[in-house]
Amino acid sequence: MSDQPDWKIYRGQGDEHDDVARLRETLPPWRDFRRRNELRARTYKPTTPGEIELVNAALYLRRPLLVTGSPGSGKSSLAYAVARELKLGPVLRWPINSRSTLAEGLYGYDAIARLRDANLEQEKGLTGKRAKSEDIGSYIRLNWLGTALYPSDRPRALLIDEIDKSDIDLPNDLLHVFEEGDFEIPELVRIADLQPEVYVSTRDPNLPRAKVVKGQVQCQAFPFVLITSNGERDLPPAFFRRCLRLKIADANEEQLRQIITAHLDQIDTTLAGPLIRQFVEKRRSGGLMANDQLLNALFLIDRGRLLEPKERDCLLDSLLRELNR
Repeated sequence: MSDQPDWKIYRGQGDEHDDVARLRETLPPWRDFRRRNELRARTYKPTTPGEIELVNAALYLRRPLLVTGSPGSGKSSLAYAVARELKLGPVLRWPINSRSTLAEGLYGYDAIARLRDANLEQEKGLTGKRAKSEDIGSYIRLNWLGTALYPSDRPRALLIDEIDKSDIDLPNDLLHVFEEGDFEIPELVRIADLQPEVYVSTRDPNLPRAKVVKGQVQCQAFPFVLITSNGERDLPPAFFRRCLRLKIADANEEQLRQIITAHLDQIDTTLAGPLIRQFVEKRRSGGLMANDQLLNALFLIDRGRLLEPKERDCLLDSLLRELNR
């Protein structure tokens, strides 16, 4: 038994204590949500031949980059790495689900909030310039795709995350936007003669308000668009035609060492080596593994938290379990 303090915070004995305060001293870097995106950008390591060339091709050709690979292989982190190196500003991340639509990605209009405010103003007898509801721009926000397409001198970085989860129509709906680089906001088009210029909010913290003229948004610098896919469904050939495709390979043993060192710079290599080899061997035998599983296990071991051999083996079996089992 080591002379280090017991690593357990919860002991299952029912006695109240304040040991949860120790968590403040043991934060895994990749779980620090205040700096998570910065860390993802800084620690990303290319693992695939041709990866850097394809990123540059997507930038030059103004085409989306469709990135596939195993879960946890770093597909989305590539967007943050490119944005950081090229100073493209905050990554606009559009998280896709089964209800996602093209309209949602372009902009949002809160008609219910506007109606509610109008009713309140009417009750209070507010009219004219004092009436907030008359400013339609207060109820419209350019969302992730719409903000990425808003005209600027430098491209923005857009991450369309997990296109596999989308409704079957979304990939096809994106085709026009990828080709033409523009869209319109019908609510503003209808009032263009009376109010040709409207200021709306955006998803870019560096651009809190954006001027939309006659309801039209026309791209100036095509954004760096990275679309991730886990390969769980087939996508339309027309969609593939408009994208460049990159398959992220699973990191080999040396690449895993570089990734681990980037996240845990003081890792004990005598502890890391056997686990890395075990991790790689499970992958070779067909096990689906994510890099963060290995990081989680090494973080606990490196901090001396796993003291009893039986405890250690049991917990490592859980942390390094294949995702497809």
